[in-house]
Amino acid sequence: MKFSRTLALILLFFAVYWSFKSLIPTYTPDSTIPDQSFSTDRALEHVKNISMEPHAVGFSGHERVKGYIISELKKMGLKTTVQEGYTAGDWANLSKASNILARIKGTGNGKALLLLSHYDSSPHSSYGASDAGSGVATILEAVRAFLAKGENPKNDIIILISDAEELGLNGADLFVDQHPWAKEVGLVLNFEARGSGGPSYMLIETNRGNGTLIKEFTKANPQYPVANSLAYSIYKMLPNDTDLTVFREDGDIEGFNFAFIDDHFDYHTALDNYDRLDRNTLAHQGSYLMPLLNYFSDADLNNLKSLNDEVYFNMPFFKLISYPFEWIWPMFGLAVLAFVILLVVGFKKEKLCAKGIFKGFIPALLTLAINGVLGYFCWTIITWWYPGFKDMLHGFTYNGHLYIAVYAALSLAICLYIYHKFKKTSTPNLLVAPIIIWLIICGLVAAYLKGASFFIVPLFGLLAAFMVTINQEEPNPFLMVFLALPAVLIYSPFIVMFPVGLGLKMMVAATVLTTLLFFLVLPFFGQLKSKGRLAYLFFFLFFVLGISSHIQSDFNEKRPKPSSLVYIYNADKDSAVWATYDHRTISWNRQFLKENRRQPDAQSLFSKYRTKLSYIADAPKKDIALPFIDTVKDTVIGENRIVELCVTPKRNVNRLDIYTNPIPLNAVNVNRIPLSSHYLENRKNRLVTHYVSNNDFTELEISFPKDSVLELSFYEASNDLLTNSEFSVPKRPENSIPMPFVLNDAILTIKTLRFE
Repeated sequence: MKFSRTLALILLFFAVYWSFKSLIPTYTPDSTIPDQSFSTDRALEHVKNISMEPHAVGFSGHERVKGYIISELKKMGLKTTVQEGYTAGDWANLSKASNILARIKGTGNGKALLLLSHYDSSPHSSYGASDAGSGVATILEAVRAFLAKGENPKNDIIILISDAEELGLNGADLFVDQHPWAKEVGLVLNFEARGSGGPSYMLIETNRGNGTLIKEFTKANPQYPVANSLAYSIYKMLPNDTDLTVFREDGDIEGFNFAFIDDHFDYHTALDNYDRLDRNTLAHQGSYLMPLLNYFSDADLNNLKSLNDEVYFNMPFFKLISYPFEWIWPMFGLAVLAFVILLVVGFKKEKLCAKGIFKGFIPALLTLAINGVLGYFCWTIITWWYPGFKDMLHGFTYNGHLYIAVYAALSLAICLYIYHKFKKTSTPNLLVAPIIIWLIICGLVAAYLKGASFFIVPLFGLLAAFMVTINQEEPNPFLMVFLALPAVLIYSPFIVMFPVGLGLKMMVAATVLTTLLFFLVLPFFGQLKSKGRLAYLFFFLFFVLGISSHIQSDFNEKRPKPSSLVYIYNADKDSAVWATYDHRTISWNRQFLKENRRQPDAQSLFSKYRTKLSYIADAPKKDIALPFIDTVKDTVIGENRIVELCVTPKRNVNRLDIYTNPIPLNAVNVNRIPLSSHYLENRKNRLVTHYVSNNDFTELEISFPKDSVLELSFYEASNDLLTNSEFSVPKRPENSIPMPFVLNDAILTIKTLRFE
């Protein structure tokens, strides 16, 4: 029996390993496979060519990448068009988008299938290999393989390689609101990235129920579906959007997102390059698109809408499992009924007693409390010990996976140690508390987070194991592991997914989930005599992993530290400063900030995480040309005053931010694009950001109450601090990269106008 338990324990650990391994295909060189098949190697060639240089809107690499994509589509015999125009999106980020479009004609007259990804990289240092060169490459290679079959699809296939996604989904906004093809689209397949590796998660975008979409996706039968209704429920709560969001909100068009999020530290940085893109991940994207393209090119896309929702989740061997929302409460009721019956049977057989059940609550609540507190303070402890990590704005460090392993090992050690101390309490009595805790969780998610209602499925395994322990003195350890498999295969990836996707500050999700998963496997662990030794083993593993994470906590060429430096000239004060967003500066930028360093009191520019400048220091004034601001019109009509300005750059610039004093504004047009009334009511001081292409001017028309005083502040920036001849800023060292999400390596001028 001892050998059987040891072997069962090994099988349990293998199941944990398989829960990750089975999510994603393994890349093997495939450049010589038939033309009709998707080749990861051929897709990689596209990634390499797209990611040779940063190619954000307004950067020199942008036109080159656009030309490359057009030429590749033409090689396939497709006629391409470019849709250009200004949009400002919902975030008042103005840019001129240049969408690339092509179309494969189908034999039918139904709705079209649209393949979507974006080709612009994030300003200003990202090479855009993963985000979203990988998506563009996946589409180019899949379309090539599809056309090589020589078969005519039933539905038209539209290829949209959008622009300016990084600036506010502007290209998608331009297409959905202004292109006639948008009204013909029945389904969108969008390929995205928020890191450089890991499995690609499928997320649905729909304004109604997901029932039909899930059924059709299952029929398409992709080999490695990684999807669950909980992930989408969380996604809808977060302030994250993709191009597909515009299709859903503005066009009421259904779609699937396919996005990978691991190695999050590469996202929007100079590390988003060809070498760091995970080949397995790119193969995973291809494994989605080929079967979906083959299926949906012939499926009926005219009515994918549904009033019904499905709970869904993936498991090895079973792929995607789904069932209707209507089953949620009956399944929960069945679990409660089964638990009550088992309680009655347990008391009748004298396998349960009130005192033993009460004792069983002590280790359950104790482990949850201790591990919950450890996870909650994880990021605080890490950034206290390693202050430089505060400058990794993603909230996920290069050794982040090690930290997850550290805290998971510690959580397991605590669970095993505490339950070892209660070894005199019988396993059936110990199981009552975890079952009640899981029933409470399942009841809460059934009421408030229906997408997570598949949590009930592993609970049935725990109830079955509870029944076995009531009826058998020494249950078969392999049976106990078998009944725990659904829990292990479903929940193990979640332990990693939450802190990877949401940052290490969400480590509490990992530690609590590790504890809850332990509860589901407790029928097996409960019969182990070696829980104490296992606890010490995991404590030892915790220390080994902790030391390893410390060794890998330094910044070097492979793990460069994000850093920032900005030169700011304020024309109103006729003064200049050096500025940084760094909490901990490095020698490269510290040399400019070592004298008279102080906290800034100036307006910080709009950034993704509302990051503010941390330090400024006096700087020499340089000959930096200010923009020419021409007041074209200033008139009063009724109760409103209308001011029209034209801002023309006098140097090469990338960005113009305009702020106002907090007065009500009736209407604002920027380059003849109106800003929404909802935005104007909720904007605070920021008015608009123009991401400039080809040094274009900015036309601004503002209507405001005539009795108000309007103050406009113009923040004009260029990302050429390291190359501008007026400065002698040395090249950033190899152990550092530009900090993402903020204005960086930039020359910024500030000028204010008042209209009294």
